[in-house]
Amino acid sequence: MAKKNSTVERRSIIIGDLEFNGKVDVRELSAKLGVSEVTIRNDLAQLEKKNILIRARGGALRMDPVGIDYHISEKDKINIKAKQSIGIAAAKFVGSGDTIMIDSGTTSMEFVRNLDSKLELTVITNALNIANQLHQNDNVQVIMPGGVLRKKSFSLIGTAAEKSLRNYFCDKLFLGVDGIDVENGLSTPNIEEAHFNGTMIEMSHQIIVLADSSKIGKRSLAFIGPISKIDVLITDAGITNEQKAAFENVGVKLIIA
Repeated sequence: MAKKNSTVERRSIIIGDLEFNGKVDVRELSAKLGVSEVTIRNDLAQLEKKNILIRARGGALRMDPVGIDYHISEKDKINIKAKQSIGIAAAKFVGSGDTIMIDSGTTSMEFVRNLDSKLELTVITNALNIANQLHQNDNVQVIMPGGVLRKKSFSLIGTAAEKSLRNYFCDKLFLGVDGIDVENGLSTPNIEEAHFNGTMIEMSHQIIVLADSSKIGKRSLAFIGPISKIDVLITDAGITNEQKAAFENVGVKLIIA
């Protein structure tokens, strides 16, 4: 095991491993490069600032210019504290008697975990993990549109799912996205998921987007809809003053969790 003394060389190796594997592990890099885990974490922090990677529990995931389509189990490790705070704030928008739509995603799951179990609700969701979280609550009626299972997100999508969804109007949509930008709108890596999300927006009265600050200013592959379609953005304190001003200037209500 040869110790890598050069910071530039070490980080170059980390980037190479990211490109090849899509992810890196702190312990493995520490052993491979002959430096402490603290040094590796610092390297990952500096590379994250350059938008080369996204730090996750125990390591990091590769950053892609238009967004990587991560498995939900990997997304669950990214910015978890911010997502938990967003989930708590989002739950305050729900009142007894509401009919709400919830899309798939890890931030949406944090929202569901914080719902008051005493509320009488009708929940329309295409996400198997969301339905599973709610199915034991007798106060919640769960409606799932039929469709094709997308394994990466545990969600039902496709023509059948969209056709079924058009049978329901709802009060509020809680939508997680992979990218949100004033100019480029809302986006996600999967084209069919984006189309389904667009239908959810059409059938909902109030659109509430749940997105941690790492998603702001980012553009993923598939376009969901313009910023003009949303009413509320719930994010975390990592949002910049410039980003706040941009959203407020186009009429989006901001909630900082």
